[in-house]
Amino acid sequence: MKQSRPLYEREPELAAAAQAVDALCGAQAVGGLLIFSGEAGIGKTALLGEIQTIAADRCTVWSARGGETVTSVPFHVVRQLLQPALDRFPPDEVRTLFGPWYEIAAPALGLAEPTGPQPDPQGVRDGLDFVVARLASRLSHRPLLLIIDDAHWADGESLAWLASFTARLGELPVLVVQAHRPEELAARQKESGPGSAHPSQVRVALRALTPDATAELVRVALGEHADDPFCREVWAVTGGNPYEAVELVAKVQDRELAPLEESAGLLRELGASARGSGLVARLERLGTNANRFAWAAAVLGTDISQDLAATLAGMSSAEAADCTARLREARIVTGFDPLEFVHPLIASAVYRSIPPATRTAMHGRAAWAITRAGLGPAAASRHLLEVHPDDDQELVEQLREAAKQHLAVGAPEAARRCLERALQEPPRQRVKATLLYELGCATLLSSPATTVQHLRAALDMPGLGDDQRVDATYRLAAAHSHNNQLKEAASALAAEAARTAPGPGLMRLQAAHFLWEGMQAGEEDGPGRSGRLARNADHLQGRDNAERALLTLRAFDAMLRGENSQLIVDLCERALVDGHPARGLGWTDTEWGFELPTLVGITYAFTDQLDRAEELFGEAVRAFEISGWSGAHLAFAHTLLGLVHRRRGRLAEAEGFLREGLRLADRVGSGLPVHWDAACLLIDTLVARGRVTEAREIADRYAFGAPYPSAMVLPDGPCVRGRLLLAEGRTKEAAGHTLEPRGRFNGVWAPWAGDLARALAEDDPARAAQLATTARVHAERFGTDTAIGEALRCVSLFARPEDATHLLAESVRHLEASPSAYEHALALVDYGIAIRSPRELARAHKLATACGAESLANRAHQARASIRSSE
Repeated sequence: MKQSRPLYEREPELAAAAQAVDALCGAQAVGGLLIFSGEAGIGKTALLGEIQTIAADRCTVWSARGGETVTSVPFHVVRQLLQPALDRFPPDEVRTLFGPWYEIAAPALGLAEPTGPQPDPQGVRDGLDFVVARLASRLSHRPLLLIIDDAHWADGESLAWLASFTARLGELPVLVVQAHRPEELAARQKESGPGSAHPSQVRVALRALTPDATAELVRVALGEHADDPFCREVWAVTGGNPYEAVELVAKVQDRELAPLEESAGLLRELGASARGSGLVARLERLGTNANRFAWAAAVLGTDISQDLAATLAGMSSAEAADCTARLREARIVTGFDPLEFVHPLIASAVYRSIPPATRTAMHGRAAWAITRAGLGPAAASRHLLEVHPDDDQELVEQLREAAKQHLAVGAPEAARRCLERALQEPPRQRVKATLLYELGCATLLSSPATTVQHLRAALDMPGLGDDQRVDATYRLAAAHSHNNQLKEAASALAAEAARTAPGPGLMRLQAAHFLWEGMQAGEEDGPGRSGRLARNADHLQGRDNAERALLTLRAFDAMLRGENSQLIVDLCERALVDGHPARGLGWTDTEWGFELPTLVGITYAFTDQLDRAEELFGEAVRAFEISGWSGAHLAFAHTLLGLVHRRRGRLAEAEGFLREGLRLADRVGSGLPVHWDAACLLIDTLVARGRVTEAREIADRYAFGAPYPSAMVLPDGPCVRGRLLLAEGRTKEAAGHTLEPRGRFNGVWAPWAGDLARALAEDDPARAAQLATTARVHAERFGTDTAIGEALRCVSLFARPEDATHLLAESVRHLEASPSAYEHALALVDYGIAIRSPRELARAHKLATACGAESLANRAHQARASIRSSE
């Protein structure tokens, strides 16, 4: 980005850049994002070059540039930015720089072969963040300036990384300066979603030059004798576009025209030769060889190898060198090896001038040359995408292999493009089903609806093996569930199970069928389904993963139904191996999915086995972090740890984990299942802390309320909403959410009966007492200290004073034996008030304070003070 000519009328832009660089290099080292936008030729590249010159003595500068023909190359811009910096380090030091992110992020930069499971794209982005931060910290007190030109042509993976990375620039001594054409970038972001803004962002739109500035530009190049009419005509012809003005002035010099009024009439013709068809005509006048070489360079796009361009053009090295010299003299290309076009406008015009058939053939030759050089199908895929369909089965296989390589480095969108192009070839019928299956797997996280379409198509045609059919159906059900279609998920599994022979595949389908049936918020025959599940699972010992999966589902269902907790814990133990998920059923194993170990942990959390739950969920966080699954998976793992802390009564810790879960989920999208779970638990936690206004803010921000998703929310969503309404004093709105028709009676998971009983205590005491009594029966059948203690506390509201005191004492005893410190504090407060005991209320105040339940602690303190003042 060398600056070769003076800048005109860019004082505001340079001032904004200088201010940003000063902030970066100041004592506080404040990073930020500076964005310049403007039409083609408006001077963005020249401005970036000047900024680089200004900052060179104060900053470490890395730069990159997007390209029109390489937008399909994943991580192309990121590699330009980071590879030169990393090349300075020996391999062992590079591995140290990456730390735990080496296996996840290094393959995306082409520094290592992928070895682990398919990475989560968000994990790759987090790994790149980590590496940039580590590199920035090693720059010997020179802050880091990243310059990205033509960002509108950056590849999608680099754009996604830039969007996430720039959102956290306030934390790093890094300044990102980006230039783009606004219309082109808006079109790209319409497809992928806009990036996040942040407080350090500054946007500057570049304007065309005024007539006075254009006249100055003309006179600097042609001499002070250039008269006003001539200069005015230059401005009129170019519209004040700096690139076009410079090119037009150069043409005037080439033609040796006098810069006077009598020459002004020739300027429009000259100006046309700097762009579009005029540029093409000028190129053609350089000769056939130069024209063909320029075409080859345009097909290659960026970092143009002179030898490779010669191969594509079908000429010798000497001929290529001669063409390069002529193109340089004509100001079409610059550099030697690699070459680049003088301006993107020229590159675009040359590329679009190539006859379609010739362009396609050249892309095909480029793919062949790249493959022959051993660079692999992924490197060749951008050219393969441009080849016309021609029933080429070798091309189908190349694209399938390229898709695998893209997936292995965390670029599922690039894989999708390859597989969709392979479908157009078209593939042989026996391959098509497998290709559709692969395409469905590639789009599962990014587009569940598209996944459903592809997997259904694959299952409806011959070609899939038995194991592939089972896996395709399993993934189809997962896609339906991500699309909030749990009934469709269960139906697809049932249909495939009906045609599958007995064996492990059938058991996998049956287990998944029970899973997605049981996860529905509403069921047509819940008790019947639970009975079938019990008959299928109760006799199993957990000898293989299919048995362990059924035992897991049976334990979770029994927990919801409120069966005996000792039976439930025994089922969980049989579902694990030495207390941990079996190989193949782990957190990052893809055959069964992370849902099964999740259900075991949740079951433990609601059967007072919180140590076991916390151990499992801690393993989840570690497994997801090691594998780079830092999107929705890691968000859910933090949410699950938040659940454990909420159940323990560590409300402040729970709030921290749940807010982090929401933050991680927000990076991925909106309206995800994890958003519902994290928001639900956070609302419940904030209500317990007495922060009702904050709970309402979360509910409103995440639209927490009806209509609820088809999948159940953790814990029961309508119950938590009802609890929030009660806390707000909106008792009449807090209608009960009856779970009895589904046979789910766990009052810890869904405490609707106790809350509704309290809400009806004044208006309908008889019904309230009946609800409390029924809840007690179910709690005693369930048998955990938390469930029994909570039920006794509720029943005490409707008992005679002397019986109420006894019930509250029993409630305190059970809850003291439980791991549920917050519920214990609630019972202590009620008990202390009932027996008017300052001592018990002091205990309650201490415990509530330790839990982080400020409102409850205040209530205990006020009750104690009231009793003391009345004595």
